[in-house]
Amino acid sequence: MTIKILFVIISGFGGGLAVGAGFVAFLTVLGLIPRLTQLTKTKKLIHWYEWAVIFGAIAGTAGGLNFPVFYFPSFFAIPIGLASGMFVGMLAAALTEVLNVLPILAKRVYVEDRIIALLMAIVFGKVFGSLFQWVYFVDYR
Repeated sequence: MTIKILFVIISGFGGGLAVGAGFVAFLTVLGLIPRLTQLTKTKKLIHWYEWAVIFGAIAGTAGGLNFPVFYFPSFFAIPIGLASGMFVGMLAAALTEVLNVLPILAKRVYVEDRIIALLMAIVFGKVFGSLFQWVYFVDYR
């Protein structure tokens, strides 16, 4: 029995190291946090962004292991959801900016002259998809 537990501990630790190294490489190589601060014109707050990523990773890990349930009133949950959505949107915008995804995508699907329409389609798709998820899959008790 102890050999099985030891194997689970070692494999879990190894998997965590691999995922953590990949996450750090992703953030470092692409320079997402500096680019995000550049886009939002908040370069002096870069340390706050870095700590937010660290605490977010820790909270996400703890949440993934413990499955916590929070019972917030709606007036509390709405600003938290809006802030989370804005952060994810800005992170996605920084990622696409770094990788120059939109010009490549526009060239591939032959809509180079309609890149604004492509961007709006992506934005509205994200908004409507998020609203659909919240309306149909979130329990409002």
